[in-house]
Amino acid sequence: MAKEVLRRGYEPEFKREAVKLVKGGLSSAQVARDLGLKSNMVSRWVREAEADPAHSFPGKGVMKPDEAELDRL
Repeated sequence: MAKEVLRRGYEPEFKREAVKLVKGGLSSAQVARDLGLKSNMVSRWVREAEADPAHSFPGKGVMKPDEAELDRL
């Protein structure tokens, strides 16, 4: 029997707080350990936040402005 893969979603505020901890001086690995996550996930969140700080982690059903424009077209 194949295992079901469950995708765990994290709230945008949770992601922002994790990024804030890294920006505050902790390593991605330490933040990940403290929060029970994989370090590559925290590192990805940091990269996403740095790439587009104003529109990172828009939430479920909410598109970034450029994605909304593409959808509209």
